[in-house]
Amino acid sequence: MAKVAAIQMASGPNVSANLSEARRLISDAVESGAELVVLPENFAHMGMSENDILDIAEAPMNEHLANEAAKYPIQNFLSLIAKEEGVWILGGTIPIKSAQSDNKIVAACLLFNAQGAVVARYDKIHLFDMDLGDQGGAYNESTFTDAGNKVVVVETPFGKLGIAICYDLRFPELFREMVSEGMEVLALVSSFTAVTGKAHWEVLNRARAIENLCFVVSSAQGGYHVNGRETYGDSMIIDPWGGIMDRLAHGSGFAIANINAESLQKTRKNFPVLDHIKLPCRLSQ
Repeated sequence: MAKVAAIQMASGPNVSANLSEARRLISDAVESGAELVVLPENFAHMGMSENDILDIAEAPMNEHLANEAAKYPIQNFLSLIAKEEGVWILGGTIPIKSAQSDNKIVAACLLFNAQGAVVARYDKIHLFDMDLGDQGGAYNESTFTDAGNKVVVVETPFGKLGIAICYDLRFPELFREMVSEGMEVLALVSSFTAVTGKAHWEVLNRARAIENLCFVVSSAQGGYHVNGRETYGDSMIIDPWGGIMDRLAHGSGFAIANINAESLQKTRKNFPVLDHIKLPCRLSQ
């Protein structure tokens, strides 16, 4: 059994202020027993405009971190906090400079172990290009972001962890691929809009848990942001039967719950729906 926490924030354009808030919430979650802490999408920066993300983009952290920490302020922050607190941290998302274009980033989710080392990286596959007619206007993520193309499932002390980001939630074939790679726990980081969140957030999260018989740990941005946008929040942890174990509807804080690998395996044995899949889905190459 392990205790996991889904952090909820309302980040702004000041990276230092956001990291300070993340530090406080991580420490509070660890004090409450969390062994894995999941941070929301854009936890370190929600800019005034979409291209602001380019100004804080970092190169991938290398092995000489101690000597070059200033080059990786966000990654260095997560590495140090993970080591200091002795906790696994999923930092979602970090703007990493794209290898394909000088004026784009990739939205990378980095998983740090309790020794502060990066053990996995997931680059957001599905980019949010949409005009919802809300107060935030149009969303054109692909203008400044290159899409990833690799599904990530990683072995952890908490089970096999699949990693996804926000808009990914709407593409069930992605999670079927994760299940085929052994996923037991899904960590989703997001900044769902208030409009789409109200309509779809809970039902999509619970559907991913139910159809894949896995735990879901969903960490969300939630609140009003300096740039005029509103995110939905409602961070939650869901069991493999679709039951909500804990949630934080509004405000900064975290949802926290115990996840139990034995109960997951018992559910999958007693209700072997995954053994009955006849049309395996594979991510197009």
